[in-house]
Amino acid sequence: MCNRRVVLLLAVLGMVGLALPCRGETHPFSIHDMLAMVQLSDPQVSPDGSLVVFTLRKTDLEADKGRTDLWLVCTDGTNLRRLTSHPEADSNPRWAPDGSSIFFLSGRSDSSQVWRIKLDGGEAEQVTEQPLDVANLIVSPDGKHIAFTMEVFPGSSPAETKEKLDEIAEKKTSGRIYETIFVRHWDTWKDGRRSHLFVTPAAGGDAADVMKAMDADTPSKPFGGPEEFTFTPDSDGVVFSARDVGPEEAFSTDFDLYYAPIDGSEPPKCLTKENQAWDTSPLFSPDGRTLAYLAMARPGYESDRFRIILWSWPGGRRRGLTENWDRSPSSICFSADGKTIYATATNLGQESLFAIDVKTAKVRTVVKQGRASSPSMAGGRVVYGLSNLRSPVELYSVKPDGSDVQQITQVNAGKIAAARMGDYEQFTFEGWNDQTVYCYVVKPVDFDSKKKYPVAFLIHGGPQGSFGNSFHYRWNPQAYAGAGYTAVMVDFHGSTGYGQAFCDSIRGDWGGKPLEDLKKGLAAALNRYPWMDGEKVVALGASFGGYMINWIAGNWPDRFLCLVNHDGNLDERMAYFDTEELWFPEWDHVGTPWTNPAGYEKHNPVNFVKNWKTPMLVIHGALDFRVVDTQGLATFNALQRLGIPGKLLYFPDENHWVLKPNNSILWHETVLGWLDYWVKKAQSQ
Repeated sequence: MCNRRVVLLLAVLGMVGLALPCRGETHPFSIHDMLAMVQLSDPQVSPDGSLVVFTLRKTDLEADKGRTDLWLVCTDGTNLRRLTSHPEADSNPRWAPDGSSIFFLSGRSDSSQVWRIKLDGGEAEQVTEQPLDVANLIVSPDGKHIAFTMEVFPGSSPAETKEKLDEIAEKKTSGRIYETIFVRHWDTWKDGRRSHLFVTPAAGGDAADVMKAMDADTPSKPFGGPEEFTFTPDSDGVVFSARDVGPEEAFSTDFDLYYAPIDGSEPPKCLTKENQAWDTSPLFSPDGRTLAYLAMARPGYESDRFRIILWSWPGGRRRGLTENWDRSPSSICFSADGKTIYATATNLGQESLFAIDVKTAKVRTVVKQGRASSPSMAGGRVVYGLSNLRSPVELYSVKPDGSDVQQITQVNAGKIAAARMGDYEQFTFEGWNDQTVYCYVVKPVDFDSKKKYPVAFLIHGGPQGSFGNSFHYRWNPQAYAGAGYTAVMVDFHGSTGYGQAFCDSIRGDWGGKPLEDLKKGLAAALNRYPWMDGEKVVALGASFGGYMINWIAGNWPDRFLCLVNHDGNLDERMAYFDTEELWFPEWDHVGTPWTNPAGYEKHNPVNFVKNWKTPMLVIHGALDFRVVDTQGLATFNALQRLGIPGKLLYFPDENHWVLKPNNSILWHETVLGWLDYWVKKAQSQ
């Protein structure tokens, strides 16, 4: 009799075009393995809890992009099958309430529109025919309506917006006039359009703009999604998160929840006006009597702790559920009886899954290790995604008490088996002020404790971020382990998941506590692991990590053989004037450059360029409007003028991240080539 897990594995390997490696046919992990991994996202459990539909992304190097399809699997791990196979992208699946069909977004009609496919067979049918691209799909509880977003000029219909865009395209002039900021955001120049929420009958019909003339977006840009709005339990209205603050948008984090009827007959009503900080992620309890949402408390601080707020719906009292829990939940779901909320939150280098008792606020850990995501209920079990430093996201289920963990999918099993990866472990040391700081180490592939290995010292961005136990598709430590390096990653002061005070401590101290933690962390790792070669250490970082590379170049100039700086600021004072989200530097540097100039000069790398001596590779993208490309060019100019060995890798078509597959290959080849050159040069001396 066949083992169910074996059957599942063979089915997965066959369906996604993979093959189990023959014995001995393995190789060290590389960027090519990272790109070959299929990416599982957006799992949605069926109304009866028996099935999960999810999006699977596969990299197409020839097209230089990823393509996405919908897949379906039983929650017990059986009967995995591909649901869609159109050459155009299919994504954002959402179940009809009766479970008979799935709505989804697809570009198969030359634009992104809503489609519907039945589970009992047949071809997908187009639901919407809007003149603009449709995004961020949800379905009403009664199944009679769907909601989605479109980019429109406030006060204009989708058709009028399309006409205006056509008129603009025909003009012989290209200039734009701005009267407020944002002028540009993340990687896009603003043209006056806003992402508005529309509702239309599921059977087809006119779409009502429930935001109408609001000069605001839902979901939040650039990273928000359909988790930022929901239908009300009676399906007669929608609740959504938006920031409607006029000209203060670029320096405000005041996102509020709004209510609007689905026909757009009344202007949206603000539900959280009293809170000047961030309110988002509305979610109704199964009985419809409670609205849960996430709320920050401090205006202007994007890394404040989210609290779970419970509001007796409609119009009842509100109470903070997690005020005494020193973690910041990112995704939440209710248990079937509404008595428990399951939440994921960064936690000591993990993204753990927690259960919070709605009545008592007691918190318990359900899944601690790895990076948990997208929790939802399936009968008496919790379904969730999970990745770690050796595996991309796979689907799992667990009993509410944390027992009987079962793996549902193994979509990357063959690729993981073919690529040899480094083992990893986490340790702690005494950092700044003798406080406990956490660090991950990923050993080189084919590790031999009798050998000495060079060290790749990776510095995370944020600075309110974390190099945790997850599988990363850009800064993956296994890429360095596969190239023969030990990866060392310190979660310095300012990192998330160690309590809000630890996160807050970086304010006004970018070059202080973090640098001390990095110094002590590297020393602790070298002392703890004698097989690390302390004479052959290189340092790399992006965003805040790139800033830190510039800061290290002037304030720790004799430690590293070479440096890699991706999208890092050189001049913090000038960076305020050329970035877009002004609330960020205003919080972290405690004011503006004219109200608190010392806050921008205290730890400004440009003031220490005179101390530079370490070779540096500089990488930047032209579409990075968060850390603009002139910061990278300025860094390279300084290196050249000082006669310090340097190299510039510039991407005219990338933003703050390198997203195109072939550009990612070039990035990794250039970075590893740079590291190898200086390490081998040191070996020959």
